[in-house]
Amino acid sequence: MKILGISGSTRKDDVSGTSKLVQTVLGNTGCDYDLISLKGKRISGCIACLGCVPDNICKVQDDLAELRAPIVAADAYVIGAPNYYSAMNATTHALLERWYQFRHQEGNTLWGKLGVAVGVGGTSGQYPADEIEKFFLYNFVETVAKVTGQGAASCFSCGYGETCRVGVPTLLYGEGIKITSEMVPDVTKQADVMQSAAQAGERLGRKLREGHDRTEVTRTMQQKLMAKFKEST
Repeated sequence: MKILGISGSTRKDDVSGTSKLVQTVLGNTGCDYDLISLKGKRISGCIACLGCVPDNICKVQDDLAELRAPIVAADAYVIGAPNYYSAMNATTHALLERWYQFRHQEGNTLWGKLGVAVGVGGTSGQYPADEIEKFFLYNFVETVAKVTGQGAASCFSCGYGETCRVGVPTLLYGEGIKITSEMVPDVTKQADVMQSAAQAGERLGRKLREGHDRTEVTRTMQQKLMAKFKEST
């Protein structure tokens, strides 16, 4: 079984809470895995050209083209994204928009696979994790776990974090704050978050080794999606 991990953070891996959590999940699966960082990659959103309809292959030529093969080959996904304005960042969103290429003519390339959604934010990682779960649902991928943590908002290192009255340091600690390294959020210092990531990895690996039924997972996810549509009407 092969798992594909994708860190949507544009920060370097050694300072990215998203990357650290994705790696922790992967490292606890007990399965083979690859980890891809979207840092520096050029990936545009779907342009609705419908060029992918005949063969389920996107015709937009950018850095997603080289990622298609590992996406198709993977049995499961661990995808993480940072929180930008209470949503996932644009690069990760663009990547998942382009999964539209797999859907045509009942294309079942992704159907029935498994996934873990990871979100990290300056205050909360819940929003990007929820959005990743939504994209999994639309592709009939079962979310077996979600992991969220608090990362270091850019306000801590922008140079104005101590004086900006609307920055995250002030919002978290009040006016007149003096930033120290100890107060900067780091997912690796959040024991409950790291435990959650480890448990998510263990659960994903266990489900893969037990040999989940992709047809049954697909049927369940289709039913969940139709129920979601009915609720919105």
